[in-house]
Amino acid sequence: MEFRFTPEQEALRQQLREFFRQELPDDWHGSEDETGSDEEWEFVRQFQKKLAARGWLVPHWPKQYGGADMGIMEQVIMREETAYHRAPQPDIFGVNMLGPVLMLFGSEEQKGELLPPIASADVTWCQGYSEPEAGSDLASLKTRAVRDGDDYVINGQKIYTTSAHRAEWIFLLARTDPDAPKHKGISFFIAPMRTAGVTVQPLINMAGTHIFNEIFFEDVRVPATNLVGDENRGWYVGAALLDFERSNIASAAASRRSLEELVEYCREAGGDGKPLIADQMVRNRLADIAIETELGRFLSYRVATMQARGEVPNMEASVAKAYHSELSQRIAQAGVRIMGLYGQVRPESQKWARLRGEFTMSYMMTLGMTVAGGTSEIMRNVIAWRGLDLPRG
Repeated sequence: MEFRFTPEQEALRQQLREFFRQELPDDWHGSEDETGSDEEWEFVRQFQKKLAARGWLVPHWPKQYGGADMGIMEQVIMREETAYHRAPQPDIFGVNMLGPVLMLFGSEEQKGELLPPIASADVTWCQGYSEPEAGSDLASLKTRAVRDGDDYVINGQKIYTTSAHRAEWIFLLARTDPDAPKHKGISFFIAPMRTAGVTVQPLINMAGTHIFNEIFFEDVRVPATNLVGDENRGWYVGAALLDFERSNIASAAASRRSLEELVEYCREAGGDGKPLIADQMVRNRLADIAIETELGRFLSYRVATMQARGEVPNMEASVAKAYHSELSQRIAQAGVRIMGLYGQVRPESQKWARLRGEFTMSYMMTLGMTVAGGTSEIMRNVIAWRGLDLPRG
């Protein structure tokens, strides 16, 4: 593992920092729900277009599809700086997931029609994977797609679909052969969200924000040309899609930013004329988090370094994912406890909220981090089976 970036890579980091300083408002601190208000959503879309104009929206794509052919470590720098500055993220479903999958499995017509609008930030996508009874065991999905002439007719339900209420398109998995083994009777489809029979219902999370949705498909007709890859081979298409971003460097950067703000708060806040940081227990907790945060950063760099060498960081990626999702919870818990009663105040109580209620919200939002993207239990199974070669009994 190389512990230094090249001069060219450091120059890219400085360019990104200058861009964020110019384009983000002075009082910008990110948002727990960038898809909430219409105003926020419009800001996000315009910011993405500015990234696209600089070639930074799809930097990892080949130039023939509007990308910049950036290397792995350059991509790591971009994700790290974006997350640290809490800048609006690119459309991860289109940019990081569907785009690369279409390059591998899509037809020339699909590439020509769908890739340019993603690269220019003109179209937003969502992902139709999870179902009420198919989460970690995704191959148990029940959504059906039946061939009818030149169309497939889709019926079923998807759940916890991020940004489905904003997206113009969805990619989804549906069962096309109910008699095949569960991993072999699945196909991968793309469909416009405004297709007749598609209904989106909001899911409000415990923090009171609207990010997730459930989607109902009732006799939704999708042209057969919207099948990506071969019929009944969609599981392999979908699995490939999940492999593209594995380092969790964005989580590492977000944790570092939260720690820095918490340390600054502890230097300024306190009672009896003493700052919180004068408390030995507070200092010890902050020191523990600082060590954990730095360790997480290097776990992510390890994964990225392996990818840069052309290796597949299977077990290592699971280590990073489990570690960062649990670390985000520990940081949120530490912030709430250190702030005491102030740690329970939401952002809208502006007079009393500390650090804009950031830790109050993250305390609730990070509860799902050990579930989303693969549960910690699944990650530990991968580590045990593929990393430590332990038996599956």
